[in-house]
Parts: sequence; C-alpha cells; structure tokens
Amino acid sequence: MSCKIQEAEDRGQRLCRDFAAQPSIRIMARTPRLSACGFSLFELVVVISIVAVLMAIFLERVLYYQEQAEKTAMVGVAGTIQSALTMQYGQILMRGKASDVEWLVKDNPMNWLQQKPLNYAGEFHDLTPLTVESGNWVFDLDSRNLIYIPRVADNFKPGKDGRQWIRYHVVVNYESPHLLSLQDAPRELTGILFEPVEPYSWF
Repeated sequence: MSCKIQEAEDRGQRLCRDFAAQPSIRIMARTPRLSACGFSLFELVVVISIVAVLMAIFLERVLYYQEQAEKTAMVGVAGTIQSALTMQYGQILMRGKASDVEWLVKDNPMNWLQQKPLNYAGEFHDLTPLTVESGNWVFDLDSRNLIYIPRVADNFKPGKDGRQWIRYHVVVNYESPHLLSLQDAPRELTGILFEPVEPYSWF
C-alpha cells in the first residue's frame, strides 16, 4: 500500500514539473516568430535612406518643371507683345506716319495689349531686381525696358549686367541706301522686333 502511495506522489510531482515547464517552452517557441516579423535597426535605416533619396529626386524634378513652366509662360508673353508690336507698326503704316515708329521704342509694350498679364507689376524708376516680387513683369521708366524677374532661377544665367532679370526692348532695323547719290535719302525700315537687350541663358 505504501508503495502505491509513493508511486502516486512521484507521478504527481512529475506532472507538476511538466506543467511548470510548458509555458517556458511555449514562450521560447514563439520568440523567434516575433523577431522574424519585426525590423532590425539596420533595415530601418536602409528604408529611411531610400525614402529620403526618392524624395530629394522628386523635389528636384518638381522645381525643374516649375522653372520650365515659368520660362514657357514668359516666352509666351514676349510672343504676344511681338504680335501686338507688329499690329502697332501696321497701323502706323496705314496712317502714313513713319516717324511714329520711334515712339514705339519708348512706349511701354504693356500698353499695346488688350489685357495685361496678371503678373505685371507696373512702372518704376530706379528699378532693381529687388524692387518688385520675383516672377513679375515690370517696366523701367529710366531705360524704357520691359523686364521680367524670374522666380525659379536655378538654371538661369544672366547677361553681362549680372542681374537676375531679363530685359526686353523694341529694336527698329533700318537699311541705308546702297547708292552714293542717295546718301541723303531716308533710310528704309527693314524690321521691328521685341527682343532681349542682351543674351541670357535659361535651360
């Protein structure tokens, strides 16, 4: 009888030990699964670096396309003014007053447009690139130049004056008489253009 009791006690102790050991076994079995689903510090740094590089490339391209759109808009306004200049010249010819052509050189080209651009800032004396906000057209009352001041100018290289702007003016081209007997004859007008005062580079 005592042997059976001792055997039962031994069996109970073994069951308790087994039960106590089971939770630790389960935890150890699950631990590798949890670590496999997470990110290590190195992996996190790599992901952040890739995202930062992609964002930098994206922002660079956005600025590039904004600059190209600004340049296209500026060239479009200049083309519209050239068309308006041609119409002004045609009206002068119809009136038979060729001397009025010189008036076009001094006039503000914005006056020839039926509707001025929204980014036209007006007329100023003692103009500098800081006089008005960038991205606007402005007329210099001193030089009689119509000026555009770029807003996004990362790829803009100014002319000889070194200033961050583009100056336009009206150019009247004349052809002198070829014959010596006609040296006193009036010069013949060959063209009238609205063009930059000096070359610039804007890619």
